[in-house]
Formats: sequence, C-alpha cells, structure tokens
Amino acid sequence: MRVYLAGPEVFLADRDAIAAEKKAICAQHGMIGVFPTDPAPGVPQADSDWMGIYLGNEAHIQSCDALIANLTPFRGASADPGTAYELGFMRALGRPVLGYSNAPGNFTMRSLQHLRGAVHRRANGAWEDADGMEVEDFGLTDNLMLDGSIAAAGGVLVVNPVEETARWRDLQGFARCVAHLAGMRR
Repeated sequence: MRVYLAGPEVFLADRDAIAAEKKAICAQHGMIGVFPTDPAPGVPQADSDWMGIYLGNEAHIQSCDALIANLTPFRGASADPGTAYELGFMRALGRPVLGYSNAPGNFTMRSLQHLRGAVHRRANGAWEDADGMEVEDFGLTDNLMLDGSIAAAGGVLVVNPVEETARWRDLQGFARCVAHLAGMRR
C-alpha cells in the first residue's frame, strides 16, 4: 500500500529527515510512504517550478492508495491550505484519508485566539468576527469539511497536543494514523 504523506513539513529545513522518519513508520506496517518532494514519474514538463510541484503532487496522490495529512494549524488557526486540497483530492478519488494534529484545542478556540478579541456574540449566541462573518463553532479539530471528509472515509483524526517546539517533529499522532490504516486493511 502506497500512502501519500501530506503536510506542511515540506517547508522545514530538515524535511528530508522528517520524510525518512515517516517512511520508516510506514515501512514498519508494510506500507510505502510517499512524500510530496519525492520525484514523481511521468509528470508532464511544466513552464514554472510551482506548476511542476503541483503536477508532481497530484501525480503522487493519484498513484497512492491512501493519504495521511498533518492538519496541525499552519500560519493561522487552520491546517495548511495545500494539505487541505490534497486531502480533498484523495477523498474525491474515494480512497482512505486520515489525519492528525499536534495542536491543542479545537478549531473554534484557535479561531477566536487568532482573531485576538475582534469578535462578539450575535443575538443567537454565535461568534461573529469584525467582518460580520460567523465563526464556525462545532467543537471540531478543524474546519468541518476536513473533519467530515476523514469521518466519511472511515479514517481517524488523531489529536496529539504537544509543546509548541515539537509540533512539526512529533510523530506520535502520525504513527497512530499508520497503525489505524494498517487495521483498516485487514
């Protein structure tokens, strides 16, 4: 089983080391981890670096049997938008998707903290930001479309709160996703 390893770790200086650790965890369960920066065979020539990355990542996703996404909030209250796209793309292919987050709290709490008090309560009790937009309040790990896609696929969304300094390198939540995926295969 080939597993696409989605997440913002691609932006880390030591991304190759993190990729190797994730691949080793997959191998312990008889799976092949595919990291976004791995060479993607059969990708058409692109006119720009960014388009080449995009085409390579989609080719990887299409070649994989499942996806595990690091949904730890990235540069805000929610998951990396590229990772969210990849998760949705794999879900649309009808393949298993799983996720983990190393952040404490839920999406609502993180959104309110991110807005730094620029919110108020509507008459119906819902939170509203300064632009008059309601703050999603379902008590979920992230946006309902991310949590929902994993639940609908029969996957698991592991929450593993860690210290801020370890949020991109702690792989306990990832390992639990791999073990769950191995159990789904049986």
